[in-house]
Amino acid sequence: MPRAITAFSNPLIKQIRTLREKRHRRESGQFLAEGLRILAEAEEMGVLPEILFFATDGAGHPIAQRLIAKVEAEGGEAIETSRDILHKLSGKENPQTVLGVYRQPATDLADIDRTIAPIWLVAQALRDPGNLGTILRTGDAVGAGGLILIDDCVDPFSVEAVRASMGALFTQRIAQARWGEFLPWLRAGEGQLIGTHLAASEDYRAARYSAPTFILIGNEAQGLPADYAAACDLRVRIPMKGKADSLNAAVACAVVTYEVLGQLGG
Repeated sequence: MPRAITAFSNPLIKQIRTLREKRHRRESGQFLAEGLRILAEAEEMGVLPEILFFATDGAGHPIAQRLIAKVEAEGGEAIETSRDILHKLSGKENPQTVLGVYRQPATDLADIDRTIAPIWLVAQALRDPGNLGTILRTGDAVGAGGLILIDDCVDPFSVEAVRASMGALFTQRIAQARWGEFLPWLRAGEGQLIGTHLAASEDYRAARYSAPTFILIGNEAQGLPADYAAACDLRVRIPMKGKADSLNAAVACAVVTYEVLGQLGG
């Protein structure tokens, strides 16, 4: 039977609220996800929250009822609370009716099996959580194996990145590594490394791709470092007909990824 929490001063509310900060997410190994759609996506992947908060006025929704029952059946905790407290937890002005506290999955390269998918996405020094979430959605859409984050990227488990992923965080494997770890790992097995680069001479549509393809996207402002680009098997560019010299990082990722998917028979 769910318990109710109505006080902002409750110790659990104070504890869960700290998960909006990267340091506390890292220390606890937990993160927040909100909204029926995102939590339902996680449920479909067999992932349930350790703690489920739900608003009193949303408890009657069939998805909310199912989540409450499953969380409790699996030994988790379901907590009825107010929209004001959900706002306190998520930081969102118009909070969703449900919010889950999840355990972070393993993020080591050693946990990645490159043979399970023909396409993998790789992002270097990505800074914007919206871009990260959108790249995860692109990966989900094309059936990519997951996303490998290189160097100092935005936290994929931030509230903003999880929200932007629209549930794709739960369908895509995520790994984090330094470039000096990633490149030897990649070269130890099969894999074509494709770098998107403004100075590349080859049009992304003319290039020939082979599975598994690792599509490397650089930092939003700086692009790929020169030595990273030089290490790629192939560097491709997206033609720009207007005055802009480049596309948004997440958009560029989607454009190239769908060309790779088309060539690989997707």
